[in-house]
Amino acid sequence: MCEKIERSLIFVLCCLAVGSAQDEVTLELDKPFLDVSVSQNTVLECCFNPNLKSVNFTWFKVLRNDTGNFSTFAVDLSIYVSANQTSKDNGIHCGTLTFTSVQFSDTGLYRCLLNYSVEWSYTHGTYLQVSEHVMLTGLSESTKNKILTAEGILLLLCVLLPSAILLRKSKRVSEQEKKKAKKEEENIYQGLNLDDCCTTYDQIERSQAQGPYQDVCNIMEEEEIQLEKP
Repeated sequence: MCEKIERSLIFVLCCLAVGSAQDEVTLELDKPFLDVSVSQNTVLECCFNPNLKSVNFTWFKVLRNDTGNFSTFAVDLSIYVSANQTSKDNGIHCGTLTFTSVQFSDTGLYRCLLNYSVEWSYTHGTYLQVSEHVMLTGLSESTKNKILTAEGILLLLCVLLPSAILLRKSKRVSEQEKKKAKKEEENIYQGLNLDDCCTTYDQIERSQAQGPYQDVCNIMEEEEIQLEKP
């Protein structure tokens, strides 16, 4: 009997745990940082899965005060700042905060406070950074095309000019090496005496024309002369 009561209690507790888990609102990941230009139309989102619950949300802004502490206050809605709720196909709901013309004073961390039943929770939040960017607005298509063409020409010059400089430099180095080799060759032949070269060349030709037999005859004549002497 006690075992049956214990199993029944465990079953009831498990059912309550599952039911409470299903009733919880699941938070989706927010975009952590958003950088926009001043006077730009900007939309922030905080998304969640209500799990069949009725969820109300309120946008809050977090700022650091002069003392270094953080203060949180509700976003004032106006004709320039509006809040809405949208739903997606997968059951995800998103609260949106739309700025028609964002200003520098709108910089800060924005979070949604979700109210469901007797519980509430904050979303992760998105930090909005408003900067002064230079934007090509109000220009005609022809002007934009001219700007793009000029950028393409500059990019092409940046690629071709270094290549042309390297090619010219290598050509100059090659010509200098050729001149240096020619000068060294001239210096080698500059110390030679052409008359000595011609005399040596004539002697070589004369010895080749007489041949080896001429040397044998000369040797025999010298032997005969030595034999005739007493």
